[in-house]
Amino acid sequence: MIDKYLLNDGNEIPAVGLGTWQSPKADAYTAVRAAIDCGYTHIDTAYAYDNEDAVGQAVKDSGVGRGKIYITTKLPSDIKTYKGAKEYCEKSLKALSTDYIDLYLIHAPWPWSNVGVDCTEGNIEAWKAMLDLKKEGKLRSVGVSNFRGSDIEPLIKATGETPAVNQIRFFIGNTQEPVYEYCKKNGILVEAYSPLATGKILEIKEIGEIAQKLGVSLAQLCIKYCLQRGTLPLPKSVTPSRIADNIKLDFEIPAEDMKILNGITGLFPRPYRS
Repeated sequence: MIDKYLLNDGNEIPAVGLGTWQSPKADAYTAVRAAIDCGYTHIDTAYAYDNEDAVGQAVKDSGVGRGKIYITTKLPSDIKTYKGAKEYCEKSLKALSTDYIDLYLIHAPWPWSNVGVDCTEGNIEAWKAMLDLKKEGKLRSVGVSNFRGSDIEPLIKATGETPAVNQIRFFIGNTQEPVYEYCKKNGILVEAYSPLATGKILEIKEIGEIAQKLGVSLAQLCIKYCLQRGTLPLPKSVTPSRIADNIKLDFEIPAEDMKILNGITGLFPRPYRS
């Protein structure tokens, strides 16, 4: 099993992370503590999730050194200025009780309240601020989330710097192939959020049959699928037993089964979530 990916900036990132979207503070704290206790070293949060302080406290209370835990957080989707990006990074640093963030992402190319609006210039300004914060040592790696290739190209053109990561909605039946292929071609790691399609994917018959044949859970199959596609899955759970099971991935999906899973398309096509 892949333990880490090497990013295009030379930094390493643990190959599976705990997602905390839609986890209230108390649940996020409990989930992060459980995750670290069973071996996770990568936690994903965002300013918009309103649980950064709980995540930071859980990391601190775990007793594991900060340098051994990889923390990702995100700039709010509506912050599209240089000054704003710097200010909100400082807010995240304070909430997380840390002096650096391992990976910082622009949460979306547009505000969630106005999906699709052109914010190219604002994204460039935020990107420049993040690159400066990286030079200052406050960020280790920088990237984007929910971006298409056409959203990423202006950032590269303006600065000469390619995002290390693009975190997108990616799961069996909805893999955003054009974005996936763009990132693969340009050396950008795809992080797969909602790898279980927030639970809905577990209802698909073909997936259940393959999981049963391999002797693994539906969740384990879905997460392993993302890994075998070369992406970094971010499964979310607040149940300690499921959190532990979600990193028991020491198996391979045979090529013939990957072909079946790759052939499942058109599931839950809404392209974006927060």
